Amino acid sequence: MAARPISTGYISFGLVNIPVKLYTTGESSASISFNMLHRKCKTRLKQQYICPTDGEIVPRDDMVKGYEFAKDQYVLFTTEELKAIEEERSKNIEITEFVPADKVDAVYFEGAYYLGPDKASERAYHLLAEVMRQTKLLAIARHASRGKQILVLIRPEGPGLLMQQLRYSDEVKPVSDLEIPEAELKEAELKLAMQFVQQLAQPEFRADRYEDAVKKRLMEIIKAKIAGESVTIAPPEEPEAKVIDLMEALKASLAQLPGQPAGGAPPPAEASSGASEAAASGGEERRPPQRSPNRKEEAAKGKKRASKS
Repeated sequence: MAARPISTGYISFGLVNIPVKLYTTGESSASISFNMLHRKCKTRLKQQYICPTDGEIVPRDDMVKGYEFAKDQYVLFTTEELKAIEEERSKNIEITEFVPADKVDAVYFEGAYYLGPDKASERAYHLLAEVMRQTKLLAIARHASRGKQILVLIRPEGPGLLMQQLRYSDEVKPVSDLEIPEAELKEAELKLAMQFVQQLAQPEFRADRYEDAVKKRLMEIIKAKIAGESVTIAPPEEPEAKVIDLMEALKASLAQLPGQPAGGAPPPAEASSGASEAAASGGEERRPPQRSPNRKEEAAKGKKRASKS
């Protein structure tokens, strides 16, 4: 089924205007949503606003918007005032600069839309896409929508273009706000972790390798309930919180990978240097376990010594 555009506009590229159609990237039918019902009669409920001071249901005509500038203190705005403040709606998506593809942090990303050509703009559309592919530069642009000025990033996506909405800098919390204590990394641990990561490395991300297991399980339960089957849903077991030895956990992780021999595959450096691993992990050098003596072999050796004497 062909995708339907949700809006139209045009990309302003210098003096070139490229008419485009906007499409959603999400598949709404893939999500599972629930409605709030009255337990007694199973009727879908309607949302109402109740004033906690008066206990009255407030109709929409009696509602006003206010900005809280101090605790329980508001400055009020009328609908006309807010409309006057809003950015005038424009279909123009104005490119302001081009930046390298690896210089836009994903922390700024929000919703995404596909852009398709409109009104005989195929040549200009493909020209912009091809220029960005060859230069490996992405377009930063801005446009007005829903009363706001929105910052976006435009990049090639397959044969077409994708528009990614961006947050402004003051909308992003810096990572420096987090309390992250320092920790000393041991060389042996780093080598094991590197080996584990390399074993899981793939040349590209493919979303079709994954599926939402929770949604799949929920759909199975929904189908069973529709069919009138009895369903028992047990809560998941809480994982045990216990202190683990980092080296042993890394070795066990390697051992679980397909194609690894029993006990896991130690990294080359570790295999040739048991003493260095012991020094790095703060313990004594590990010696191979001694094989318990075989009683039959010992008895045979004793008979041979007796016959010689």
